[in-house]
Amino acid sequence: MIAFEGLDENFRFIVLEVEKQVRATADFVSAPGRQLYNRIVSRDDYVDNLKTIIENKCYSRIHSDKQLDSRQVNKIRSMQVMCVNLERIADYCVNIVRQVGYLQDTRQLDEYPSEELYALISASLAGILDAFRKEDMSAALAICKAEYELDRMYKENFDRLLVDLGSGRNVQSLVTVLFIFRYLERIGDSLLNIGEALIFSILGERIKIEQFDSLQQTLSKSGFSESFSDIDFQSIWGTRSGCRIGRVERREHGGDTDGMDVHGGIYKEGGLEKIRKERDNIERWKAIFPGLVADVYGYHEDGSRASLLVEFLPGCTLDEVVLGSDEDFLSNAVFVFEQTVRNVWETTMRREPVKVDFIRQLNSRLEDVLQVHPEFRRESRRLGDSRISGSNELLSRCAELEAELEAPFTVFIHGDFNVNNVVYDHAGQQIHFIDLYRSRDYDYVQDVSVFLVSNFRMPIFQDAMRARLNGIIGEFHRFAKEFSQSQGDETFEARMAFALARSFYTSTRFELNHRFAREMFNRALFLLERISNFAGNDWRSFKFPAQVLYY
Repeated sequence: MIAFEGLDENFRFIVLEVEKQVRATADFVSAPGRQLYNRIVSRDDYVDNLKTIIENKCYSRIHSDKQLDSRQVNKIRSMQVMCVNLERIADYCVNIVRQVGYLQDTRQLDEYPSEELYALISASLAGILDAFRKEDMSAALAICKAEYELDRMYKENFDRLLVDLGSGRNVQSLVTVLFIFRYLERIGDSLLNIGEALIFSILGERIKIEQFDSLQQTLSKSGFSESFSDIDFQSIWGTRSGCRIGRVERREHGGDTDGMDVHGGIYKEGGLEKIRKERDNIERWKAIFPGLVADVYGYHEDGSRASLLVEFLPGCTLDEVVLGSDEDFLSNAVFVFEQTVRNVWETTMRREPVKVDFIRQLNSRLEDVLQVHPEFRRESRRLGDSRISGSNELLSRCAELEAELEAPFTVFIHGDFNVNNVVYDHAGQQIHFIDLYRSRDYDYVQDVSVFLVSNFRMPIFQDAMRARLNGIIGEFHRFAKEFSQSQGDETFEARMAFALARSFYTSTRFELNHRFAREMFNRALFLLERISNFAGNDWRSFKFPAQVLYY
């Protein structure tokens, strides 16, 4: 335990007090009495006061003590979460004893035994202090999993009560009993929060029990057989698609390193369809370009969720190279990158025309854009004798025009070709692709537009750094245009206009700097108007306005 101005003692007291409240509640339900009722209700104020004291000390210590290390801060944060949930359990106990007062006959409770639920709750509470002090992962998991068992017992009683309610007899008492069991089930939810807070205090990362179980299963399938205490888990980010991503490393104790590489892996957990698709795409990429993407160490499915453990690739993402390296390093990285991209396009090219759908993609994300920037739905208006089309009208007209276009061939595209989804390994002079859920056979222009706009939308406005970004944008645009000419792609510039309108418009949903978001929105409208005004002409003669790429 940590000792900060009595914080650990306060925490012990609140745990012990809530244990007593649960035991007293169980005693009251089996044998209601006025004295016991008064004691339970009056002690609730003491629990509330303890919770307030602990919260104040936690916040004060975190904000005032600059010498705390991250582990100590995590301990304090987890303590605060646990005390909130302990106070909530005490409140549920008070709610239960008050519900007993609505029973017409307290013997009604005897028909729906609850001793097993109270025993499980008490045992879980009794394990908190040891789990916290000893950093016992098994004990923390046991507290989490008590919630599943409480849910099961609640469901059994709920089903019985529904049948009995159907008889039409003793409805008031039966509804009261149902409320009592509902409060017991909600205590399980609080125990789950406490268990996950304990896991956080041990790992230093917030991870839900389902994600923890999934991680264990995935590690097991990767060949990792040691205790979970032998690995470090560090959350990296949560993606906008709802996936949880973390880095997993084996703690080096010497000896055997079979299974997961000692340098670690990247763990990704999310919806079944997304993770399964990413795994399948990784396998396809590996079949075509061994070394371009990470090895898959383990994969696990559980209902509607799945998890994936892949190799941690050496190097740094290309945005880090752009923003932090010297000119020679950057020049070399861009050269290797473009050679890799050319090789991918030429190797996977299929001379089969494909219809493009950039406006459809834009429309599918339009609601998200307008949620962040509702003003980005421009209404039509007149300016003197001229009429300015609204954004919806422009999109509708451009969708019709897009139907006239097709790419002359397909390549296996990355699908989410942001600059931070490309890893450059300088030592190995190699490029790697990551985050491959959206890979498919499609128009290479999509990857080009996404890469260009992912550089443009970096919220960096210093002249020197902006010039560097503009240089990368200009170089990759030149590279892509040169490739299109070498392949006889006569509608490249027209498709670029559609694709970039899509990328600029949809990127605004990630940018809260209104001025910068407006810059991207205006560029999207500019391109859509160019496209709309070109109607009836030969798309092969369309000229892409390259100045739109630069800020």
